[in-house]
Amino acid sequence: MTKTILFLNGPNLNLLGKRQVEIYGDVTLEQIENDCRALGDSLGLAVEFRQSNHEGGLVDMIHEARGTRDGIIINPGAYSHTSVAILDALNTFEAPVLEVHISNIHKREAFRHHSYVSQRAEGVMAGFGTEGYQLALRRMATLLAE
Repeated sequence: MTKTILFLNGPNLNLLGKRQVEIYGDVTLEQIENDCRALGDSLGLAVEFRQSNHEGGLVDMIHEARGTRDGIIINPGAYSHTSVAILDALNTFEAPVLEVHISNIHKREAFRHHSYVSQRAEGVMAGFGTEGYQLALRRMATLLAE
């Protein structure tokens, strides 16, 4: 049975490729999804991508994933630094969680150095550009195989 990985993307990530390209690059979220789907196929994993600009929407998606998805890879965007609600929702998810940030949040403004989500994540990819999504998917495949 194929395992399904849910990629969750937070606020403003729908504007990738158009917003602050000097920080986030010119790759769109659709391109990232296509690359991850292709990699997922080669790893024997199904990939589902979702995005919301709303904290509650992300919480609802995490709740829906309970018992139906085998892992979550999340780029919570700015909610990384503010959302105890997303952390609490992730704490109800029984499978592995990985966190992705396109930029290196530790080289940016001080308020970005802390992530609530990191307290739940098995690992964090930060500063690898959009390639971090694929690195996280490879790591998730390893975690699920263990």
